[in-house]
Amino acid sequence: MTTQVVILAAGMGSRLGRSLPKPLTQLSDGRSIMQQQFDNIRHAFGNDAKVTIVVGYKLDHIIEAFPDASYVFNEQYDQTNTSKSLLRALAASAPGGVLWMNGDVVFDPTALDRAAAMIKRDQSFVTVNTAKVSDEEVKYTTSAEGYIRELSKTVVGGLGEAVGINYVSRDDKAKLQRQLARVDDQDYFERGIELAIEQDSMLVEPVDISDLYAVEVDFAEDLERANLFV
Repeated sequence: MTTQVVILAAGMGSRLGRSLPKPLTQLSDGRSIMQQQFDNIRHAFGNDAKVTIVVGYKLDHIIEAFPDASYVFNEQYDQTNTSKSLLRALAASAPGGVLWMNGDVVFDPTALDRAAAMIKRDQSFVTVNTAKVSDEEVKYTTSAEGYIRELSKTVVGGLGEAVGINYVSRDDKAKLQRQLARVDDQDYFERGIELAIEQDSMLVEPVDISDLYAVEVDFAEDLERANLFV
């Protein structure tokens, strides 16, 4: 079965202070952040994975770098957040579940091996790091049954941080789309997940990858840390 993968890469990434879209930032091994993601996707799912990139800011540079990918356009990239980029991608997807990731995450390829096991079960999930809980990151709590209960930057008493690699199952996709359409333009996609859990009883498992590296590159110090691993 073909695995559908979405990379969210429409934003301006202004905090890193680069002229190109952030996913094209070069790592110390010569690859871009997005090339590292593509390599990880091929490692876990082979060449049959269907990769769709959501683009907006300076999209021509990304299309030129990855001409074989499929593309979805967020023409309101400067007015909306990841909730609306993901909504566009899910609306354009084929039937079945969708794995997605933020376009600025540098991560251990083994993370997608763990994801593949969950995808085979068609179980919605969010990858998490329980080793640290920073105030500025998206945090989570769980229910008594072990499923995600809260998922936002304002969570109090978070058990860990969301890493930015997630999956929505075939049966949950319509629920998530409906909630993503409802949230504010500036909301992150995690708000849509949180509402689908709360209002539609969507079951989302946390997948712990704390023993693996995963760095969301927002600032220069994040890039320095990512370069220690690649």
